[in-house]
Amino acid sequence: MALHANARMYALNATVASAWRALFAEVGERAGVDLQWLEHPPPKPLAELWQRDDVACAFICGYPWSTWRGEQRPVPLAVPQPSNPLSAGRSHYWSDVVVRTDSRFASLDDLFGARMAYTIVDSQSGYQALRTMLAQRSQRRALFAATVGPLVTPRRVVDTVLAGDADAGPLDSFWHDLLRRHEPEVAARLRVVARTPPTPMPFVAAAAAVPADVRTRLAAALRDAPIDADALQIDGFAAVDPAAYALLAQRAAQADRAGYTRLA
Repeated sequence: MALHANARMYALNATVASAWRALFAEVGERAGVDLQWLEHPPPKPLAELWQRDDVACAFICGYPWSTWRGEQRPVPLAVPQPSNPLSAGRSHYWSDVVVRTDSRFASLDDLFGARMAYTIVDSQSGYQALRTMLAQRSQRRALFAATVGPLVTPRRVVDTVLAGDADAGPLDSFWHDLLRRHEPEVAARLRVVARTPPTPMPFVAAAAAVPADVRTRLAAALRDAPIDADALQIDGFAAVDPAAYALLAQRAAQADRAGYTRLA
């Protein structure tokens, strides 16, 4: 069975996608695995990618993984260590709530009553992180005049905010790091007005159907392979602590109990 790799979650543009592709090729060579690049472009659902049994290296968001129902949950291999100093050497990320640089909004409070963009409901960085942060403040009432989405990708959140079709939107902080590095002219048109609390970030996983010895070799290769740190904005990969991701499902359940069952 041919095995595949995919980095769509963090393939910001063609340059970054090429860097991920080169890394996964090196990982496959070191692991002795014929790891073939798999295209899975938007608007194809990422959930379809994660449910394939021939994917041996693909980024998966922690929220859908922590709330996975049924069997065949993907198996964690390794997690990036972002170069961003705010990550403090940990495999943590958060959501940057961004507005247009020239907008009147200066804080999250200013955005109450405005229009908030989002990616998809099952995204930690594009939806759940902001929802769970605001749950106690909502007091069972809507905080925004409207939500704009599902927009599926961070790129479309950026485009929607810059076009003026939404006033703000949450961005995966690691994706935002890549935007600052590779498209500074776009990043300069955005301003961060709030950050959600840090949580464990998406990791590279393999399908449960991939043999355990193959997964072990791939995990070791991810941790040991040389990294193009400038292109990928990471210092390397670390082992995954699966138990740490239970926090994401727990916070979502707390928001549900608080009556803030959706970003609104």
